Amino acid sequence: MNLPRPLARPRIEGDREQEILQTALTILGEVGYDRLTMDAVAARAKASKATLYRRWSTKAKLVIDALHATKDHGPIPEDTGSLRGDLQAAFCGLGGLTDPEMVATMGSVITAISRDAEFAREFREQFIAAKVELSRIIWDRAAARGELRPDLDIDLISHAMPGVVLHRVFMLGETATEDLVTRVIDQIVIPAASGPITTTNKD
Repeated sequence: MNLPRPLARPRIEGDREQEILQTALTILGEVGYDRLTMDAVAARAKASKATLYRRWSTKAKLVIDALHATKDHGPIPEDTGSLRGDLQAAFCGLGGLTDPEMVATMGSVITAISRDAEFAREFREQFIAAKVELSRIIWDRAAARGELRPDLDIDLISHAMPGVVLHRVFMLGETATEDLVTRVIDQIVIPAASGPITTTNKD
């Protein structure tokens, strides 16, 4: 006797996947990472929790994929011909520091980084590491153009822009505007990256 084959489990992909990821981002912005649950995402996206778990084994993996889905720009930062222009193009607009949705999302995960070791690891390895690699392209191009001083610590200076802007947003309550980003570029980043070499000799 031939038994009927079990029906294949539906896979989440394409538009349906994007719909679920956007739902996760929306809930993340509303309640934060700590209070976001797979149940809530499944209910609002009209999907079963079992279906979500077959695609994302943990809440951390779901949120990381959702964060990646916010990237509307191309994988390679725009080459404007100058470090100043490249930084403006990378940090202003969709997905950048002036994007209210992105800033709100970052605010929603800050507490989770210190409380949830699994999420912190996934966030740094899967999301932040990718952004660091893209940022490095900008700085390598600037070095090739001769815009950087020879002794510059690129790993240090490349974090200055988001560090200063996000501090002013989350600690001081400012809004991340294109003017703020440009002032940080002109008054902090460019002078530090291209200024004269200072050498102190100690006998």
